[in-house]
Amino acid sequence: MKKIRFTKAVASGNDFIIVDDTDGALNALNLDYSALAKEVCRRKLSLGADGLLVLEKSTPASFRMRIINPDGSEVDMCGNGIRCSAVYASDRGWGDELTIETAAGILSAKVAQSFVKIKMSEPCEVKLDMDLEVGSEFLKVHHINTGVPHAVLIVEKIENYKVKNVGRKIREHSVFAPGGTNVDFAGKIEKHSVRIRTYERGVEDETLACGTGIVAAALVLGLLDKVSSPVKLRTQSGEVVTVYFDISGKKISNVYLEGEARIVCEGKICSN
Repeated sequence: MKKIRFTKAVASGNDFIIVDDTDGALNALNLDYSALAKEVCRRKLSLGADGLLVLEKSTPASFRMRIINPDGSEVDMCGNGIRCSAVYASDRGWGDELTIETAAGILSAKVAQSFVKIKMSEPCEVKLDMDLEVGSEFLKVHHINTGVPHAVLIVEKIENYKVKNVGRKIREHSVFAPGGTNVDFAGKIEKHSVRIRTYERGVEDETLACGTGIVAAALVLGLLDKVSSPVKLRTQSGEVVTVYFDISGKKISNVYLEGEARIVCEGKICSN
């Protein structure tokens, strides 16, 4: 039986289990992080989380962050995971201004008590106004990669919208094969505020928040001239997160995500 120290943290309802291997001590255990994520992220049967964050030593940055989904798949980037890992690092005395290496690049984070503001990588793979056949209807879908791919839809009556049903169909759509996509639904849109809901691949369900999805929705709506920076987005958890950006024509730059993150508990994982 292996006993692994963990910290659980949450950002806007997105919760993560953090395993710190910055000293390399866990290497001797030959951990299968994919299997570990599948085990510990299960709701009710284990700790329960939207993902496992593994922190490792980094030469170019303060530390490296790996993100493993509950289904065991590893992804390049997670905005709320960055905020949680930054709060963890600050709590450990690593500093309040940090650089974090991810598979999507090196990002910077600034921690002010429980609030974290991170500079996102510049988005790519932007494609607006895609008419996508979903079941028996055609939906207007916009695509953007904010570290991971996102499809963004503008919907009416967002509170009652069938996010899980429609989100799964778009996530698995052949247009986004083979990797699939996350799916964000935006509604109640005003110049500086939006209501946002997200279906996350890897979790395969709606989550209470998604950092890269929040950014994706804000940037798409900015490109469509429906919002202006800064934009406050209210998540399914009820918490509000702010996105800052500059848009000049189709060029997007200076993208920041800001919101609260906090440590929930610490303990030991008992794993076979």
